[in-house]
Amino acid sequence: MKNQINRRDFLKLASLLPLGVAAPRLLRSLGDPFQQGQPKNVLIVVFDAWSAYNVSLYGYPRDTTPTINRLSKRAVRYHNYFAGGNFTSPGTASILTGVLPWTHRAFQLNGEVAEPFETRNFFAAFKNHYNISYTHNSWAYTLLRQFSRDIDELIIREKLLIEFSDTFITQLFKNDFDIASVSWARNMKIREEGYAYSMFLSHLYEHLEDRKTGDLKPFFPRGIPTSGIDIGFTLEQARTYIMDRLVSIPKPFAGYFHFLPPHSPYRTSKDFFNVFEDDGYMPVKKPIDIFEREEHKNIHLKRRMYDEFILYCDDEFGKLYNSLERSGLLENTWLVLTSDHGELLERGIIGHSTSALYQPVVRVPMMIFEPGRTEGMDIYDHASAIDILPTLTHVTGEPLPDWTEGVILPPFAPTREMPDRNVYVVRATENGKYDPLSIASIALVRDDYKLHRYFGYKQTPGDGIVKLYDIKSDPEELTDLAVTKRETTAELLNELNLKLKEVDAPYLKS
Repeated sequence: MKNQINRRDFLKLASLLPLGVAAPRLLRSLGDPFQQGQPKNVLIVVFDAWSAYNVSLYGYPRDTTPTINRLSKRAVRYHNYFAGGNFTSPGTASILTGVLPWTHRAFQLNGEVAEPFETRNFFAAFKNHYNISYTHNSWAYTLLRQFSRDIDELIIREKLLIEFSDTFITQLFKNDFDIASVSWARNMKIREEGYAYSMFLSHLYEHLEDRKTGDLKPFFPRGIPTSGIDIGFTLEQARTYIMDRLVSIPKPFAGYFHFLPPHSPYRTSKDFFNVFEDDGYMPVKKPIDIFEREEHKNIHLKRRMYDEFILYCDDEFGKLYNSLERSGLLENTWLVLTSDHGELLERGIIGHSTSALYQPVVRVPMMIFEPGRTEGMDIYDHASAIDILPTLTHVTGEPLPDWTEGVILPPFAPTREMPDRNVYVVRATENGKYDPLSIASIALVRDDYKLHRYFGYKQTPGDGIVKLYDIKSDPEELTDLAVTKRETTAELLNELNLKLKEVDAPYLKS
């Protein structure tokens, strides 16, 4: 038996020793076999619920991303990039597996991927890298735990939350997290409506919370950012810790960091509080949708709060970028900035807990910072979350995963022309995980058109509802062309139905 050690074994061993000791000693003992070719690091940064619609880089009237606008002059900027789904579970899983929700099957609330994809993911694709990951988002953390066998360092979610949050609850009830967190929230916290199931426990909780967060509260006028099941966190804390780890861990690394802001509640820092107040901006008025949850009278206030929270993310990304640059890591790192899904603040809908698939909730920012690139580039081809994995493996010289449904994005693809294909977005929270799709929302994007199909809901009786928009000439999706452009609608609907038959086939009962 040969006495050899591969790169992954080396990285794991090196990570157990102090950096200054591990690398030199191990490299000398191994004859320095891994420095040839200088493999690149890979880093994906996700801001949750971040809509391209609300980003000034993509034409939004409010200047929500001044720092990212400046930095992106060095990046490849994708203007028509779509999430895999319209909430965390399908959206995140599509980024990390390179396949759509109807393939990875993590389309239910807090869903997990199907068993084959536990080992078919971003981290498995970069098996020669030191894999590290963190998320504030408990649903994204569910997926990371599924992929943990391929992650060298999965930073526990509670590590970067403010101490004495609900961490002891999640530790006590690891296998029943959903039930435990809901019960905890009901009994311990005074809800927005002003009451809790247990007034004594909730006031005790508030007292202990105040002791831990008192110094931070002046910096967050609307409250400290939180996921709703913790007393809060700051991007500063996460950024500092993660940067320290990136400097210290073995190279090359492959990192996935998924931050919760600008996800609700929209609690920006004092530096950006009320900066858009009375700025005169009024978005296009749109009709109430069939999936309206409730028409909020304060929807414009919510939009302003969301936009100001994006400014907080923009500022923190700038600080992370600067730290990467000062450390020298950026010279050898492919950096991707994107989101898992967007956010709706229109049509009687606030947030993304909706079956609707309008542009603000499915079109998200995406840009790639290439090592050494000094001039930016704009890409207008339609792109999908499933394209990140094959693109990153291609540019780093790793084998292209044989399971991915995505393509290598321009300008990195061997040929400049994008393949002739449809881009899909899928939501199916009420559908059985391993059942054919019978209750779902699906968007198909091809050329200038976007087809919506909704079926199985009480709002969509019979065969469901089909809508068609020209998203180039009508980006606000105000004019449904399903009747006036019958041929186009029929063609796209036929393609979608054929695709549904294909993806449903493995789940049909004989």
